Amino acid sequence: MIKRISPYAGLLHEVVEHGGVLYIGGIVAEDTSVDMSGQANDVLGQLSQLLKTLGADLTSVLQVTIFVTNLSEKTAFNAAWKAHFAEAHLPARAIVGVADLGPGVKLEMTAIAARPTSA
Repeated sequence: MIKRISPYAGLLHEVVEHGGVLYIGGIVAEDTSVDMSGQANDVLGQLSQLLKTLGADLTSVLQVTIFVTNLSEKTAFNAAWKAHFAEAHLPARAIVGVADLGPGVKLEMTAIAARPTSA
């Protein structure tokens, strides 16, 4: 069964769940006036909060794709990443350089996570 969560302006669902797997649509920073570190912490915090509302957490994340407008800011992103993910629970990930994500947006992130099962 496919379950769709939180429609976003009629364009997409924030989360689609299928077979216990959570497919999370693009997350961008709420404050695009801050630097890469600030935007990365914002986006990762949003991901963490969203997972919490779904009964999961960052340890449930399996894969992440990050789109950035400036690959030279990858070091700043990595610092935020390490502050949010424990080494034992690092997901697979890819960072992709793109030309534009919108005014002031430095990154957009999608994720796939497993919904924990009750024992």
